Amino acid sequence: MKYPDNITEVAALLPDYMGFIFWEKSARYFDAVIPKLPKSIRKVGIFVNESIDIVVDKVLLHDLQAVQLHGKESVVFCEELKKRLPKEIEIIKVFSIIDSFDFEVLKDFEPLCDYFLFDTKGKLPGGNGSTFDWTVLENYPSTKPFFLSGGIGLEEMPAVNEILKTNLPIYAIDVNSKFEIEPGLKSIQLSGGIQQYISKSN
Repeated sequence: MKYPDNITEVAALLPDYMGFIFWEKSARYFDAVIPKLPKSIRKVGIFVNESIDIVVDKVLLHDLQAVQLHGKESVVFCEELKKRLPKEIEIIKVFSIIDSFDFEVLKDFEPLCDYFLFDTKGKLPGGNGSTFDWTVLENYPSTKPFFLSGGIGLEEMPAVNEILKTNLPIYAIDVNSKFEIEPGLKSIQLSGGIQQYISKSN
């Protein structure tokens, strides 16, 4: 999310999470005041290879409930961040996939992160608008819940429903670029459409 008026409009749809990108190179870079949101919505700060001090400062400044680490943050970084953040702040570590993935790299992150997020590897750290081969996740060896991300729009919802029928611990579906009019500006019509789709499917 980027624009305060649009944030308020989307918040009326009551998503579980709303993301705010604090990476200056992003077209969706957020540099404003987050409007008051319903308490049920968890505010997520998205960071890319940022310093721990800045992550903690942003969490406190914006009263964030979660941080999403979208860069090459190490196990040591996550360990120190976990010590510095209030205990109730969720840590989401992102891993990008194309056609294969070495799930062994997740082991040391498991005790330090509340969730993983899998998205599509591309030129940018997120927001590339394409899906990866979800069959790769059939080899997911963990019980750690994860967010499924990467180019998910209304056209992908039938495939989303199918993967939700598996035993994979999918915690949330992360949507972004395919619900935008421009980077950071979400279409209320499209965003409401996915809610209706999910409601009909459940």
